[in-house]
Amino acid sequence: MAGELRLSLTGPQAAFVTAEDRFPAIVAGFGSGKTEALVNRLLVRKIAYPGGWVGYYGPTFDLINLIAVPRFEGILEQHGFAFKLNKQEMVMKVRKLGAFVFRTMERPERIIGFETADAGVDELDTLKIAHAEHAWRKIIARNRQKKPNGERNTVAVATTPEGFRFTHRQWVKAKADGYKLFHASTYSNAHNLPEDYIPSLEASYPPQLLKAYLEGQFVNLTSGAIYPDFDRKLNHTPETIKADEPLHIGMDFNVYKMAAVVHVMRDGLPRALAELVNLRDTPAMIEAIKSRYGNAGRSITIYPDASGDNKSSKGASLSDIVMLKGAGFQVSVGHSNPAVKDRIASVNGMILNAKGERRYLVNTDACPITTECIEQQVYDETNGEPDKKSGFDHTNDGLGYFLHRRFPIVVNTLQRLQVVGA
Repeated sequence: MAGELRLSLTGPQAAFVTAEDRFPAIVAGFGSGKTEALVNRLLVRKIAYPGGWVGYYGPTFDLINLIAVPRFEGILEQHGFAFKLNKQEMVMKVRKLGAFVFRTMERPERIIGFETADAGVDELDTLKIAHAEHAWRKIIARNRQKKPNGERNTVAVATTPEGFRFTHRQWVKAKADGYKLFHASTYSNAHNLPEDYIPSLEASYPPQLLKAYLEGQFVNLTSGAIYPDFDRKLNHTPETIKADEPLHIGMDFNVYKMAAVVHVMRDGLPRALAELVNLRDTPAMIEAIKSRYGNAGRSITIYPDASGDNKSSKGASLSDIVMLKGAGFQVSVGHSNPAVKDRIASVNGMILNAKGERRYLVNTDACPITTECIEQQVYDETNGEPDKKSGFDHTNDGLGYFLHRRFPIVVNTLQRLQVVGA
């Protein structure tokens, strides 16, 4: 059937698209063409069984609407199929082939009221393990539409590995019958990517994350030290703050535990050269910053915890961020905090990237608490989240808000790559 569609796929994509296993999964790096492979597989299944419905499940509605639907539309147009999308019901009807139904996994209990003959699940491992398992059980329960020739129903998965989450448990540890695993690296689709795409990943990500996000391998992302590549000698700088030099202060709000890490930019790269820790509240932090650095003419930008827009560490009616602005500081903050894993990835990528560059330096003598926190914060073994019981999180959160804001890891969303042969 793939031959009739004249699909030209990489080796890993072809193996996944044509797999006859009941539950095939392709675990792959960024830009490897895994979503493209998933959509092609679902089209192949749809042509093979035109009377049945085919389900597509994504982690959020935005990802379905902005990425998945355009992919389906592009591939259907490429092969000359007429179709119409009902945006209210999120059902795409294809002439002579039947329908694709799009559903989000945000609330698995809402995956009801329809049946599919085949299905595909995108980015399953972006969900926490319990959530992913709940969604998976719901999806395979809906996948029961009987096929005319008695062939079995299939559910395929395409995901980036996010540590040893549900995909690893179900496809590797459990080794259940019918579960087949395929891996695809970004390199396998390199000829179809911009020339600077892989180098940009190597320059942004720390080495351990590239095994997941470039090579498509399962690696432990939630145990041990959160910042494993920090070295107090190799990441040290003796530099100090100069008079009237612009300051960039990452700040975390906590009553009696206010924390701020003071940075400057040298040759376009950040240097952590001072710290303010264990202050009572936001007014006390404002007073300390002005006392130390508030001389006329100095530019001071604060990169705070975005939740400070909703509550005050002082318990007053004014928000923390409003108080910072009222004190005359520039404030750089998003509508919400970045995802924890994205913030941590940004920090680790600055501490040491896959090219061996250490772009984030700390005056470990002037920032002893910050240095200790970077070295000693670990993941909580019970939930895989950064430990907050030991008190090593406050300065790390503060500097993380700054680094993610100024040096975010941005992976280009390759929405309409034409997958060509390998």
